[in-house]
Amino acid sequence: MTDKLLQMFPPEGVKIVLTLFLCFLIGLEREEHHASARPGGKYTFGGVRAFPLIGLIGYSMALLSGQQLLPLTAGFAVIGAFLWLSYRYKLQTFQETGVTTELSGLATYVVGALVSRDQFWIATTLAILSMLLLELKDFLETLATKIPGEEIFTFTKFLLLTCVILPIVPDKDFTSFAVNPFKAWLIVVAISGVSYGSYLLEKLTEGKGGIRLAALLGGAYSSTFTTFVMAKRARLANAPHCFSGGILLASGVMYFRFLVLIGLFNLDLFHRLLLPFVVLGALGMAGGWIWSGMPNGTETDVEAGYLTRNPLELGAAFSLAIVFAVMLVATNYVLIHLGHVGIYGLAALTGLAPVDPFIMGLTQTAGKTTTLGLASAGVVIAAASNNFAKAFIALVMADRKTGWQSLALLLGLTALGLVPLLWIAR
Repeated sequence: MTDKLLQMFPPEGVKIVLTLFLCFLIGLEREEHHASARPGGKYTFGGVRAFPLIGLIGYSMALLSGQQLLPLTAGFAVIGAFLWLSYRYKLQTFQETGVTTELSGLATYVVGALVSRDQFWIATTLAILSMLLLELKDFLETLATKIPGEEIFTFTKFLLLTCVILPIVPDKDFTSFAVNPFKAWLIVVAISGVSYGSYLLEKLTEGKGGIRLAALLGGAYSSTFTTFVMAKRARLANAPHCFSGGILLASGVMYFRFLVLIGLFNLDLFHRLLLPFVVLGALGMAGGWIWSGMPNGTETDVEAGYLTRNPLELGAAFSLAIVFAVMLVATNYVLIHLGHVGIYGLAALTGLAPVDPFIMGLTQTAGKTTTLGLASAGVVIAAASNNFAKAFIALVMADRKTGWQSLALLLGLTALGLVPLLWIAR
């Protein structure tokens, strides 16, 4: 039915109707804005008549130009000159005025030209996006005042890591240990991206939501850092169940964090670890959630405040890339000279420090220089070793009750975390 209706109209007629429709929508939005923003008959440019006319001029100029761009560009310049006169008049007449209406007029001209060149999807998208930007004026302007300057700078650094540095890093293996700078930096971007997402979520919640929410976000950022911060704050809170449960919950989230990072770079290793890590993560999170809700003898609704910190320091990113390369070389060297026992020992040692570089190094060697079973066992040991280290961090940094409870809970998770070795290394 639709095809028959379209066949009744010439192709150029359909284009003209589409041009009128899209440009009318932009003009309608401007008409509504002018009616609400400038009551009393004050001067405003354009509306439901002017914008469709501008679109038709753009359509006609593109049609007459054929393959030449000069006539189309000249038409754009003429429309721009008229819009400039309008804006200049507004500047002379009103103390405060914007240029969005004139810019939307230029966009309307381009919409008509795009329809004439059969770029229907681009024309429609441009028209809709123009309407959204115009209609969301108040929201976008207040958003700019709500976002602190340092957060914009932080996001700019993330774009620098991903869009500027990453594309120019050589994607080539160096040395006999197959150190690839591109893959190393890609891993830095992945780790920073996961941590940055948690950082943003905590900023959106403004550090509120209680220990449980803080533990969830902190575990996605860094369970070790979260354990350190929570243990220090537990000294003043007098809520041992709340904070020790939060520390266990963050360690449960750690297993899901590892799965996400591993899945980005080695699907075979991901599938091998999926079931045990989902079970361990669920047990840690469920146990931490339940334990943190047990009565402390005081009010348990404790606010944790901000736990995470900006993960996009450039110095830290370069350091992480270097540490990853070192761990990749160390893994290959230990495998050659010490075999399986050396990998297990290295996994246990790296678990006492930030464990991400070692685990991400195994994603690069698994199925190549190391078997999937050996790499999986290394990841399991490193994660368990990290829980073991956090148990003693909590014992030293927290008050006595929180420290001993955290020690018992994390040692229990450590023991459970080693159970997959019974079958996963085969």
